[in-house]
Amino acid sequence: MTNFPKPPFDTPLQDRIPGQTDAMTPLPDHGEGSYEGSGRLEGKIALITGADSGIGRAVAIGYAREGADIALSYLAEEEKDAKETASWIEKAGRRALLLPGDLKSREVCRSVVDDTVAAFGRIDILVNNAAFQVERLALEDISEDEWDDTFATNIGATFRLTRHAVPHMKSGSSIIHTVSVNADSPKPRLLAYSATKAAIQNFSGGLAQLLGEKGIRSNTVAPGPIWTPLIPATMHGDHVEVFGADTPLGRPGQPVELIAPYVMLASDEASYISGATIAVTGGTPVI
Repeated sequence: MTNFPKPPFDTPLQDRIPGQTDAMTPLPDHGEGSYEGSGRLEGKIALITGADSGIGRAVAIGYAREGADIALSYLAEEEKDAKETASWIEKAGRRALLLPGDLKSREVCRSVVDDTVAAFGRIDILVNNAAFQVERLALEDISEDEWDDTFATNIGATFRLTRHAVPHMKSGSSIIHTVSVNADSPKPRLLAYSATKAAIQNFSGGLAQLLGEKGIRSNTVAPGPIWTPLIPATMHGDHVEVFGADTPLGRPGQPVELIAPYVMLASDEASYISGATIAVTGGTPVI
């Protein structure tokens, strides 16, 4: 499918982060009706954070249809969306492990990894995808708590989950971090978020070198504007209405359009790809 919706969008703003999928108009496409797997991840175990909706849900659906069992990390208040994601995994004939908890907590980061290993025995793929953002118009609008929470969720959890997961990963395993086009082209209204995405990209590059001798790969995917619940839940109405219109393709990406790079980087086909960033930006250059 290539006929994806273009703005303007008339979707209600949401007052709770990260937002609910079924409250969006149009509904995001996670590949439920279109993505077909071919066994590229057969028998692998994946831990995906922020897996209840958006990019995380699409990646979970794609991985399950490629043959992987999935551990899903998400905020407890997103249980409804998480169970919907789990149902798609189970429809693909794979196992889904639900792991609610706030990744700002060091203890939750540890327990998410420990519970995954207890259930599945190991981790072959770690997708650090959970993220927090709030659009602010001025520097003084960003509270110190919000700044700290953004860093704790985005880069703090990425470090901790990776640190805990690596001892349970063997040679050939893959770590994939969701960054953003904002890592290279920071948005002034997303100051804290953009800074964390640049930090994650730098972390991944160093990690690829640090873990090379273990045969564990680290890469990033850098999406442009993607139509997920985080958008109407964290952005001002003027941005939501025209979200993605300024890309060369004239629209936001749909979560389904992220599945391909995440599957490729997780698969054995990417055995010599490490320290790389794959941009999925609708034509906005990341050079």
